[in-house]
Amino acid sequence: MTTESPPELTPLNPAYVTTTRIASALVYLPFLVGAGVLEYAQLLPPGGVFVPAFLLYLFAAFVVPARKYRHWGYDMGRDRLRIVRGYMFFRDTVVPFGRIQHIDVEQGPIDRRYDLATLTVHTAGNHNSTVTLPGLLHADALSMREAIRAAIRQDQI
Repeated sequence: MTTESPPELTPLNPAYVTTTRIASALVYLPFLVGAGVLEYAQLLPPGGVFVPAFLLYLFAAFVVPARKYRHWGYDMGRDRLRIVRGYMFFRDTVVPFGRIQHIDVEQGPIDRRYDLATLTVHTAGNHNSTVTLPGLLHADALSMREAIRAAIRQDQI
């Protein structure tokens, strides 16, 4: 048994909160518009649909992304990538570099605007064979991909 403490986790880039808020606001906007149409058509009592829908929209688009950001972290060691996430449902994933099949760096239009990217690691096996790490600076995601590739090449030699 060792007395080694676990390494400190690196948080995601703070711009991840903004990009997640924008994406969430866009995804939930049609539901808010639908509630507004029901309110306008006066099919239900005034405020019976729109007010709860609006409060849910605010919560999902502005509160949840900040909480999500606070409960993500990662640590890239010499031979493994550790990703920790979750508050109620906690997940601590360790991916040994030797199990990695390929690595993707992805950017959507909102991420591109804020220079963020998602690192996706595909491993051998079925269970949890794809592990994603969003909210990285694009340059950091590229350098992590290259560091993992170099470590994999080193293991193969």
